[in-house]
Amino acid sequence: MAKLKDLASVLRSKNAGAFQITFDIMFADKETYEKVKRTGVINRELFARLYQTPVEQVLFTDYDAAYAFKGTIPRRVSSGDVGDTDVYGAQQHAPLLDVEVPV
Repeated sequence: MAKLKDLASVLRSKNAGAFQITFDIMFADKETYEKVKRTGVINRELFARLYQTPVEQVLFTDYDAAYAFKGTIPRRVSSGDVGDTDVYGAQQHAPLLDVEVPV
């Protein structure tokens, strides 16, 4: 098994407005992207589980032209509000780093 952090060339999170966080998982080449895609590991359910969000609130798409996956979830606390610990949403991708992918 390989860890997602070792397969992806870009793995990041950022705000998608004040109320959502979006995650980008991109690969340097089509071969790696296709291998990961075939496993089915990267999906809505993964984001729901890692971020304790109802699966129906996860927006997820794979984007073949860019060798990428994108997931978007609601923020628990809106950006900049009292209790927000990551105003830019740039630290939220950490749980994805160690996802194991059977490639």
